[in-house]
Amino acid sequence: MPLPRLALTAGEPAGVGPELLVRLATTPLAATLVAITDRHLLQRAAARCGLAVELADDDGSAPPMRRPGTLRVQHIPLAVDEVPGRPDPRNARHVLDTLAEAADGCMAGRYDAVVTAPLQKASINDAGVRFSGHTEFFAERAHADVVMMLASPELRVALATTHLPLAAVPAAITPAALTRTLRIVHAELQRKFGIAAPRIAVLGLNPHAGEGGHLGHEEIDTVIPVLDALRGEGMHLLGPLPADTAFVPAQRARYDAVLAMYHDQALPVLKSEAFDRTVNLTLGLPFIRTSVDHGTALDLAGSGRADPASLIAAANMALELVARCATHPSSPRRGEERGEGPPPPETNR
Repeated sequence: MPLPRLALTAGEPAGVGPELLVRLATTPLAATLVAITDRHLLQRAAARCGLAVELADDDGSAPPMRRPGTLRVQHIPLAVDEVPGRPDPRNARHVLDTLAEAADGCMAGRYDAVVTAPLQKASINDAGVRFSGHTEFFAERAHADVVMMLASPELRVALATTHLPLAAVPAAITPAALTRTLRIVHAELQRKFGIAAPRIAVLGLNPHAGEGGHLGHEEIDTVIPVLDALRGEGMHLLGPLPADTAFVPAQRARYDAVLAMYHDQALPVLKSEAFDRTVNLTLGLPFIRTSVDHGTALDLAGSGRADPASLIAAANMALELVARCATHPSSPRRGEERGEGPPPPETNR
């Protein structure tokens, strides 16, 4: 039986991503690993890590086994050679091209999933390209409504808003947006995690979930009406819950996932408990995308000491989701969609 094909993006060339990719290649992961990046970047990363990694051009095949220490490459050249720890905006286009190839390849059936290493948003913006993150890039590329989720073996946290300044969060939580987000989370918990009747805990925006309007009206005006309407559709929704007590053990037993209102409302809890076992995934895409839960670690780049645990966890979760989605009646298998439907969208450049 052919192995799943995982597309791997190296993220910021001057960060730890390339080193994480070559370390992943040395594991016995049961997948065909295709690194979408510069071949010479990977060679230099392997040398810094003291690893012997065999690189080969990707021919599109999916053999039944892979030897640890082998890595296929879809070569996309850097504009300039990397200097570890010092991102260069001239390589921003390279980074975006790797993401575009990964997304388009998944939508065309060349890859079963994409696993992304961390990138440096500031470097891309410094190149004159407005960029707020992987999640938003893939959403635009696929013309999809998406939700960011971080998941560990113990906890799943989805976000109603992602990379927004805190002052912009209340206005972004509209009835339409919250309804759309909860529907995506509910459907993806069923499809990707195999939970037939998901229980979702929804956090309030304000302290104590607004305390009856004394600490804010967003719960009364927006959150509660949305939850009531979706309960009428059959969803099992808890809340709005105060964020400061939602994660105690007695509460966790009541739900399968949490929807937090903003990035730092719940992610510190998750990362403090399981930093090296937490995976970032994008719900709502027409393909599977997982990622590490950390940044580019520029201070470690080039040292060969970066810990690949989060990337390994992301790759393992991608394989689990590939296997689960293959058994779901609404999930196309790789290759079924090849040649069908509209071509992938053009890159926004």
